[in-house]
Amino acid sequence: MAPFMWQHAGQRRYPDAKVINFGTWFIFSFPIALIMLVLTWLWLHFLFLGCNFRETCSLSKKRKTKREMMSERRIHEEYAKLGPISYPEVVTGLFFILMTLLWFTREPGFVPGWTSLFEKKGYRTDATISVLLGFLLFLIPARRPFSSSSGRNADDDPLAPMITWKDFQRLMPWEIVILVGGGYALAAGCKVSGLSVWIGRQLEPMSGLPPWAVTLLACLLVSAVTEFASNPATLTVFLPILSALSESLHINPLHTLIPSTMCVSFGVMLPVGNPPNAIVFSYGHVQIKDMVKAGFGVNLIGVAVVMLAITTWGVPLFNLSEFPAWAVTRNVTGVL
Repeated sequence: MAPFMWQHAGQRRYPDAKVINFGTWFIFSFPIALIMLVLTWLWLHFLFLGCNFRETCSLSKKRKTKREMMSERRIHEEYAKLGPISYPEVVTGLFFILMTLLWFTREPGFVPGWTSLFEKKGYRTDATISVLLGFLLFLIPARRPFSSSSGRNADDDPLAPMITWKDFQRLMPWEIVILVGGGYALAAGCKVSGLSVWIGRQLEPMSGLPPWAVTLLACLLVSAVTEFASNPATLTVFLPILSALSESLHINPLHTLIPSTMCVSFGVMLPVGNPPNAIVFSYGHVQIKDMVKAGFGVNLIGVAVVMLAITTWGVPLFNLSEFPAWAVTRNVTGVL
């Protein structure tokens, strides 16, 4: 989700910044995911199981505890509830793989992408791919071709699509659409009114700090706010402010915007931080204090790994060592 939030919030302010695409974002973030996976496992193991890593990683047979057997049985029960994979699930999985391939090959950077086949600009973004494949789900039948079994009732229409308009209206989270749209409107208001520029100028005393310190403060602030607000709303409010701050301090804006966009996903301390947290908390086996204790460590790990990435392989990948020409401050209101 982070690349799309950057596309809507960051590239609207810096349309000439061509250094970020799906490929470069993947190269930057994939090592972060691997490092965080290992460090998060170590932290959670230490927090809940202690320091007996040798026993956990041992390949020799050992007697399982009662808690482990109960957990294993519960996992098998939940897996059995899923049932066999269905035809619509196969189609959805194939569409997801196709969407990822189209994102990668849109503008790879090292070779011309398929966007070079179209002269008209503005109609070949990542959102174009998502909308196109989503539209096709309204056309593809939910029944498997040349098969009598469909998984539906016998009186159902054999040409019924995978998604109908009634299902879309019933299941579409319209509150999220309004929330995201309101966040974009708020960010646009901060930009057009000059509020983000004014706030950035008030923070000019931070010019004595090195760029990594400014980025660290921005990451800590964003990761704290996103525990209580949605990710799109947090970014659409803070990215214009951080952009103006970077321009005032003559720092490459990507040095602060990219880590902040990554850290906005670290809302793992409270049930309201993101939907997976709420799902886990709804089972009633995890208390809020346990989520806060575990999530606080995960947040610190995430911020540390993102800072490591932006100060090492992120510098040559996004050319962060110099202040780019596309980041020159513009007069956004015409009167400032």
